[in-house]
Amino acid sequence: MKNDVVLILDFGGQYNQLIARRTRECNVYSEVVPYNISVDKIKEYNPKGIIFTGGPANISGGSDTLMCDKGLFELGIPVLGICYGMQLITHIFGGKIGRAVTREYGTTNVTINNKSLLFQGIDENTSCLMSHGDFVAEAPENFNVIGKTESCPIAAMENIDKKFYAIQFHPEVNHTKKGTEIIKNFLYNICKCSGDWQMNSFTKDSIEKIKEKVQDKKVLCALSGGVDSSVAAILLNEAIHKNLVCIFVDHGLLRKNEGDEVEKIFKNQYDINLIRVNAKDRFLNRLSGVSEPETKRKIIGEEFIRIFEEEAKKIGAVDFLVQGTIYPDVIESGLGNSAVIKSHHNVGGLPSVVEFKEIIEPLRNLFKDEVRKVGIELGMPEELVYRQPFPGPGLAIRIIGEVTEEKLDILKEADYIFREEIKRANLHREIHQYFAVLTNLKSVGVMGDERTYDYTIALRGVVTTDFMTAEYAKIPYEVLDVISARLVNEVKHINRIVYDITGKPPATIEWE
Repeated sequence: MKNDVVLILDFGGQYNQLIARRTRECNVYSEVVPYNISVDKIKEYNPKGIIFTGGPANISGGSDTLMCDKGLFELGIPVLGICYGMQLITHIFGGKIGRAVTREYGTTNVTINNKSLLFQGIDENTSCLMSHGDFVAEAPENFNVIGKTESCPIAAMENIDKKFYAIQFHPEVNHTKKGTEIIKNFLYNICKCSGDWQMNSFTKDSIEKIKEKVQDKKVLCALSGGVDSSVAAILLNEAIHKNLVCIFVDHGLLRKNEGDEVEKIFKNQYDINLIRVNAKDRFLNRLSGVSEPETKRKIIGEEFIRIFEEEAKKIGAVDFLVQGTIYPDVIESGLGNSAVIKSHHNVGGLPSVVEFKEIIEPLRNLFKDEVRKVGIELGMPEELVYRQPFPGPGLAIRIIGEVTEEKLDILKEADYIFREEIKRANLHREIHQYFAVLTNLKSVGVMGDERTYDYTIALRGVVTTDFMTAEYAKIPYEVLDVISARLVNEVKHINRIVYDITGKPPATIEWE
């Protein structure tokens, strides 16, 4: 599948997956691994380079220092340390770390030495994102300073002979204007990567690996009808055909008409063995009285698995369960060293006992845009591949507070109108995700000379390349006017519309 591999050592930074994403944008395959991975394991990967991520720990504090296997520095492999990674390299090689009086956070002008291979082709003054409390007060012996800011005298350094490089800022985020170029310089100028990572090679290799793993055994696929699970299902169908059984759990929390659309596409267009389970009442009963979002997610995740187990028993022996888990699901569920942002029903919400031999997650290491490329590679229609992202727990996490049938009906209609008008305005490919949220807030209104006391609908639209960071979409006022008028006139129990203008971070894309 890949010749060149770059390892990303995860020290718990919030942007660690973005580093992997930027690396792949440069056509170099990368994997995120624990910070304490052994040298022997690193040798198995035979990486062309190693990148240390940032992280919340600090060197100056002592007790919470996260330490990598120092033997990796003896392997002759180029290393790039980012933020905490820079401080760790400094600590290991005898430099000095200081505690900043004032934490430096935000976009900062960095003066760099563009004669360095790391900064080749970049202007001497460039804008970068800083986020740190500790800083390098004195560079280690044999390291040259190649970058500085007004308040950080050592913002970048290099040991040319050892091919060790370190930067205090974050090249992986959009706020660092030439960040991708810096990563590309490390990959090509320093690591000498060939750039052989392509999605078609991933697709072909995945199909062969699935064939080899599954052979003639039965596979049960958890199909939601969203982009991720749909691509996973078609990928499995290409590999094992009639040994695949897709179970589509219609939990009643889908968007308007979505259940029927999913059934039609997979049964008629792809001739996949699809079992549709109508379980709306079962899910609503389990969710009755539950308001806390993490609890809702875990209930839905557990109920999904229980239904799969029940259906598996009906169809006989099933060895594997397939899920459409992707990289952002994994990181936001807090696996590894990162903090839990929210549990995903196909990651953190799994119950402790699952009655399958093994879970197959063919898309686990891919970002959303990479998943879509696989879909196109598989010949899937664009309207399915570019379908609006939809969380596994469905509308349950777009209803703030308790989920009831009445609230579901309100939100389904509101969300349908919002999406319809966005498409009518030809904005559906410019805005990468857009949806309605039914808040738990009621307010006073007036309609037809009568007082109302009804719900507030929040509209959310974001522009993003990787779904790890996002900016709110600047929807034209005239489009919002039409949407607002339709919502209050066509959907009962709504009398107020608000538009969410928060980015990610500080917010997540979903509200719960």
